[in-house]
Amino acid sequence: MPRFRVGVQLHPQHTTYAAFADAVQRAEDLGVDTIWNWDHFYPLYGAKDGPHFEGWTLLTAMAMLTSRAEVGCLVTCNSYRNPNLLADMARTVDHISNGRLILGIGSGWFERDYNEYGYEFGTAPGRLKDLGASLPVIVERWAKLNPPPTRNIPIMIGGGGEKVTLKLTARYATMWNSFGPPDKWGHKNQVLTDWCNQLGRNPAEIERTVCPSESELDSLDAYVRAGATHFILGMGAPWDMTPLKKLVAWRDAQG
Repeated sequence: MPRFRVGVQLHPQHTTYAAFADAVQRAEDLGVDTIWNWDHFYPLYGAKDGPHFEGWTLLTAMAMLTSRAEVGCLVTCNSYRNPNLLADMARTVDHISNGRLILGIGSGWFERDYNEYGYEFGTAPGRLKDLGASLPVIVERWAKLNPPPTRNIPIMIGGGGEKVTLKLTARYATMWNSFGPPDKWGHKNQVLTDWCNQLGRNPAEIERTVCPSESELDSLDAYVRAGATHFILGMGAPWDMTPLKKLVAWRDAQG
């Protein structure tokens, strides 16, 4: 694996499918390592009832539109799908992508999705408990599927809760994602390392990813010092690839 990796999260809102597909292909042509969408049912910003596409259906298309970059949801909401079904969906996209799927997952937070689609929103601790129950089910289902996944599908857990989320990450994940600023991200990163040590997990087995803002692209060294090795830039339509080109150039200059 190279010293650093870079990715892009293309927000599947306020766009057409044709425009989204074009952005996916342009991102891969720029040389990113990973391409992500998100798992929501309504826009997170802008016109609240504007155009929006479902994440996992879109992942299948992303797998077919690309040939090199890994793809995933940043991140899947655990509440929206039975864990056995989610495991099967992930295995299927893993095959469609020739082994390029990353299963990004989190406990969920966007209340409108729950209310509009008939899911019980409950409480944050309850949703985290459900995530903890789902993760071993997903792993167990992968071992039962025929055909099996093409590889050990990487699991990315998103979130920074120090008592539960980061402990689950230390136990089950191969990637972790959170947001800045660097000092906050660095603190969470250290907590994750501490959990790994307590649980007997090698901390180096978990890739540390961060979603910097566009304004932080000139100061990525602070994240590097804090331990980040994978940088994922979020962007919405219309997709101006200039910041992403800058991120790719930064990666390539690191040697």
